[in-house]
Amino acid sequence: MKMGLPREERCLVMGVVNVTPDSFSDGGLWFDESAAVRHGLELVQEGADLVDVGGESTRPGAARVPLEEELARVVPVIRALSGEGVRVSVDTMRAEVAKAAVEAGAELVNDVSGGLADPEMPRVVADTGVPYVVMHWRGHSHDMDSRAVYTDVVTEVREELAKRVDLVLAEGVSESQIVLDPGLGFAKNAEHNWALLNGIEELNELGYPLLIGASRKRFLGRLLADSDGTPRPFSRSDHATTAVTALAAHAGAWCVRVHEVGPNADAVRVAAAWKRGGGR
Repeated sequence: MKMGLPREERCLVMGVVNVTPDSFSDGGLWFDESAAVRHGLELVQEGADLVDVGGESTRPGAARVPLEEELARVVPVIRALSGEGVRVSVDTMRAEVAKAAVEAGAELVNDVSGGLADPEMPRVVADTGVPYVVMHWRGHSHDMDSRAVYTDVVTEVREELAKRVDLVLAEGVSESQIVLDPGLGFAKNAEHNWALLNGIEELNELGYPLLIGASRKRFLGRLLADSDGTPRPFSRSDHATTAVTALAAHAGAWCVRVHEVGPNADAVRVAAAWKRGGGR
């Protein structure tokens, strides 16, 4: 296992492997263990720097799965991918799952609740020493849309993330472990998401690497709606996701979390060359 936060001279790309039957964009495609492992290896071939394995859907309205079911979904996949030399992160809100995942080879814990769903999470992460994604979160999927109320979303998300950082530091997590995520789509409407993307530089002032997860989210489908107002399907938002990736990388994001890796791997390299003024 490679300890420490992955770094490159460009924005990193995190590919998504949803070992779930009900994730919003690709639920069921990789639910079988062998299919999930195969997909993770394909994502690496396409240019993923990390592969994020999750066993619980966090789409709006999703119900939670039992602990044992989540463990059974993610641990074998993580162990297999890690055994192939893949740098794996685990997407979970449960401390017990995070601990088992790290023992199986996961090198990063991606917690969409930022430690709020499971108070044990920060202490577990502190003990493992792996990087920890602290996302801005206001509640579980079944009611998060009702919590999308802000006066100044960038300022409020920044302040709430800062408070979460203080709390996880108090539990023993090291500053060097922390990555922040503004939580696009989690208790955010389309207007909030666009404001947060436009505020990446301001969020970076908190002093921690920033993960951006815009891939296939509803606000992109609504932006690209048909003339009759029908949102574009999730799977047809990948070109828009790539555009967001290039802009986020140029604005200083540490990593983007995406479903289709190849075009986004190209986009982060274009953004890096743009900032350098060209060349390798």
